[in-house]
Amino acid sequence: MPLTEKALIRRIRRQAKAPRGRGVVRTGIGDDAAVLECPAGFEVLLTTDFSLEGVHFRREWHPPDSVGHRCLARGLSDIAAMGGEPTAAFLSLALPADLAQIWVDRFMTALLRLAKQFEVQLAGGDTAESTAGVLADIVVVGRVPAGKALLRSGARSGDSIYVTGELGRSAWILSLLREGGLAALGAKAKSRYTAHAPHFYPQPRVAVGRWLREQGLATAAIDVSDGLSTDLGHICAESGVGALVREAAIPRPSGLPTSSLHYALHGGEDYELLFTAPGSRPLPSKIAGVRVTRIGEIIRGRDMWLVDSHGQRKPLPPRGWEHFSGR
Repeated sequence: MPLTEKALIRRIRRQAKAPRGRGVVRTGIGDDAAVLECPAGFEVLLTTDFSLEGVHFRREWHPPDSVGHRCLARGLSDIAAMGGEPTAAFLSLALPADLAQIWVDRFMTALLRLAKQFEVQLAGGDTAESTAGVLADIVVVGRVPAGKALLRSGARSGDSIYVTGELGRSAWILSLLREGGLAALGAKAKSRYTAHAPHFYPQPRVAVGRWLREQGLATAAIDVSDGLSTDLGHICAESGVGALVREAAIPRPSGLPTSSLHYALHGGEDYELLFTAPGSRPLPSKIAGVRVTRIGEIIRGRDMWLVDSHGQRKPLPPRGWEHFSGR
């Protein structure tokens, strides 16, 4: 079973050291609230995400390292989509009484490893006993120069649509897990997690988002967490525009089945960046070492369309993940 609450907090506090030279968190774990600094000329970004056992992960499929990594990655990806710089995180963690402490230790080690990679300090949170599995809520704080945050509402007709990396692998892996558990991924446990890192250990595109904001190129942006069709729909709804996506241009990993288009369009949990930029300004093929692909363009109206390999245009409804949808 986990340590007592006070002992667990003491252990986490020892592990959650401030990154050198950042000085963003004046007072962190140990008081009723954290005290954060925000330099003049900047605005605060704040995002929160649940990681719920049975919804976002299953302990029999996802090792604690993956759960901890994914928990923080979700919040970091939101900050990346705003063109921001993540600075601090807060974790509320509810644990079953029969959960082994080694599971908690591995969860925290992975979360803090990712936090260190992005120079983010764990500045507080809460702990509680859960009767419904592991429940984790991450809050990530970031900052962005005043008035420079990338929003969903800036896309205009004639803009190009871009996506980073590749789409579909995470959803495909999840479909294999649902069909046959870990055995469906083949080989030994350690190697299967490494081989399928985009699902188990996604990499937030913070450097890409920051570059787009600094260059003033992106007109709108979002991270692909619920699926390309759904997340593009959010941009279109907020911007009051439509979209045309070219099926052949959507970047998909090699080795996926012919049904990979479905995973790429509607699967979600890719944590890549989806953004628009003026069509008159071509972008490099890589940004911060990450592949960038033009997949379509923004059009007048409110409808989204998919152009298939035969040049035929058909409606592209948002069919990605949606809570309370009955799926």
